[in-house]
Amino acid sequence: MVVTFLLIGLAAGVLSGLFGVGGGILIVPALVLLANFPSKLALGTSLGALLLPVGLLGAYAFWQQGHVDARASLLLAAGLFFGAYAGARLAQGIHGATLQRMFAIFIVVMAVQLWVEAGGK
Repeated sequence: MVVTFLLIGLAAGVLSGLFGVGGGILIVPALVLLANFPSKLALGTSLGALLLPVGLLGAYAFWQQGHVDARASLLLAAGLFFGAYAGARLAQGIHGATLQRMFAIFIVVMAVQLWVEAGGK
């Protein structure tokens, strides 16, 4: 699972650098789909990864209810740190309209995967 969390964090960092997003749009669905986290654990863990300063109070509220995996949060944060730089560098070579289209496709694909996953539960 260490590699999975690091790769999710790295992908979220790349998307953050490319599109300015990564947390809720990638980390939460990826934790649900790839790490089999329940939704609340995925939400709390994502906030833990984005802890300072963005998610501190939100992560604390989830932690109080036992819905944060601190180890996974730290590993995701490590991936985000390096991935954001890689994504930002990639974005510099891609035309703005192409980035916008890539982002739209990504959102649709993630939405369909979450929709299908929810139907199986």
